Parts: sequence; C-alpha cells; structure tokens
Amino acid sequence: MDTPNQSPLPALALAGLIGELTFEAYAWLASPVLFGVKLEPANLVIGLSKKLLGLDLTYGAAFAVHFLIGALGFAAMVYLTKRMTQLGYFGAGALAGVILWFVAQGILAPLMGRSFMMGFGTYTQSSFVGHVGMTIVIAMVWQKLARRPAKLLP
Repeated sequence: MDTPNQSPLPALALAGLIGELTFEAYAWLASPVLFGVKLEPANLVIGLSKKLLGLDLTYGAAFAVHFLIGALGFAAMVYLTKRMTQLGYFGAGALAGVILWFVAQGILAPLMGRSFMMGFGTYTQSSFVGHVGMTIVIAMVWQKLARRPAKLLP
C-alpha cells in the first residue's frame, strides 16, 4: 500500500505505460489469433475527433492520442476506482476495465454510428479482454511498485 508521504503518481505512470504496452501487444498480436480481429482503437479516435472537433487526424496521431489516454487516463481510472470503492488492486483494476470497456463500446462506438456494444460480436468480446486485461495489469504493476521503498521508484 502507498505510504502517506509517497505519491502514487510515478508508480501509476509506469504501471499505465506497462499496461498500455501490454494492451497494444494483445490488440495487434493476440486478438487476431484468439478472436480473428485486430483491435485498432485509433480508428475510433480518428472518427470522434472528426465528428466532435472537426479535426482530421492521421492514424499515427490518433494512435499517439489513444496511447496517452491508455497509459495515463486508464491508470487514473484504476486509481480513482480503487480510492472510491476501497476495493483491492485486482478488483479495482477489473472494475475500471469493465467501466472503460462499456464507455468505448456502449457510448463512444454508437456516437460513431455503430450499434450498441457493436452487437456484442467478436470485436466487442476482444475489446472486453483488452480493456479488463489492461487495467488489471495496471493495477497489479501499481501494487507491486507501491510496495517498494520510495527510493527505488522512478
């Protein structure tokens, strides 16, 4: 557990980076084998930025935006879920992942004209594994780092 004088931010930032890298490996390598679909959330960022902001982002720029949201925003969501629910690290990670999966598939995808939860097809199922897996990784890495002496944290 974090000590009172130790900020959780360095551990969360590193955990978020590791979680996002894990998600990308899953999305590009494991998901096509397991579900037959490659997860490319950058396409959602492209569509939302065009629809909501009138911006035409390149795939690379949208990937960078999603990467930052994943690394920093998802870590923040795990932190907030843990603090608000008082769940343990694993439970907070799993709950945060379910919430973020629902936001992506149940709210943001329909904003782009897709069906609710994209019909619960293979993309949505793989997205569930990706979101929940990523936030559990973030939570478990954060737990490991939070238990280390402060002088060893980045």
